[in-house]
Amino acid sequence: MPSTLSSPSTAIAALSPAFLSGHSRVPQLSRCHNKQKQRVKVGVAVTAKVDLKPPPYPLDALEPHMSKQTLEYHWGKHHRAYVDNLNKQINGTELDGSTLEDIIRISYNKGDLLPTFNNAAQIWNHEFFWESIQPSGGGRPSGELLRWIERDFGSFEAFVQEFKAAAATQVGSGWAWLAYKTGKLDVGNAVNPRPTEEDKKLAVLKSPNAVNPLVWDHHYPILTIDVWEHAYYLDFQNRRPDYISLFLEKLVSWESVSERLELAIASAAEKEREEKEAAEKEKEEKEILERLETDEASEDN
Repeated sequence: MPSTLSSPSTAIAALSPAFLSGHSRVPQLSRCHNKQKQRVKVGVAVTAKVDLKPPPYPLDALEPHMSKQTLEYHWGKHHRAYVDNLNKQINGTELDGSTLEDIIRISYNKGDLLPTFNNAAQIWNHEFFWESIQPSGGGRPSGELLRWIERDFGSFEAFVQEFKAAAATQVGSGWAWLAYKTGKLDVGNAVNPRPTEEDKKLAVLKSPNAVNPLVWDHHYPILTIDVWEHAYYLDFQNRRPDYISLFLEKLVSWESVSERLELAIASAAEKEREEKEAAEKEKEEKEILERLETDEASEDN
């Protein structure tokens, strides 16, 4: 519903600073209002150290399927090195104090990777991996997760085959993922295109090196397997397919995956609401601007 505007100043006040900054034709009064809105408080710089987060179980808890020696080497050396290196890279920079997720998104830089990306993404990936597995894991999921898998892959067995294929065929180092994707369309000439319920589904993905679904719009990872050779060589040598099969049969934490799916659905719904509200706000601001410009032209005549 159009806003009721009592004067040009109240109309301009209804426009957001972000909208005003992108429109040079807004009357002079709007620039004064915008200046007042742009006051910034300057405080003490906040720094934060990225911590080495341990797996949520003892290092020997996954035996005999994944050895203590593998976790000492994989978590204690590789994961630790990523943490140490990232802390050195961000110390005293504008990224110091940022969340790990923000560092990943910023340093991904639309595929033109910045130096901090590899270490930041590897830290996040490894934390996610450790929480994707558990002692006495594996087997078959249940409840809503199983329903989603059967709906989107046809059967649990079909999902297993697709996940195994993605993990086995990732050339060189990388990761395979199960993700919830909203399938939002990127259509330049459409106003706020939205996915249908059929677009919202589970998908198997694979990514090279440290890349993860956080850098892909509208993808929410819920499971991953590390297929870097250091993840399995001590226990399986070069038998990656055997490692992948054991991961699914004996290690995967379907409880964690179920919880992540629930959170992903809620997060996607919240993001969709925010985008809808932003689009409605932008539409309203354009209408206000058009009326102001019409009124200004009438006064000039």
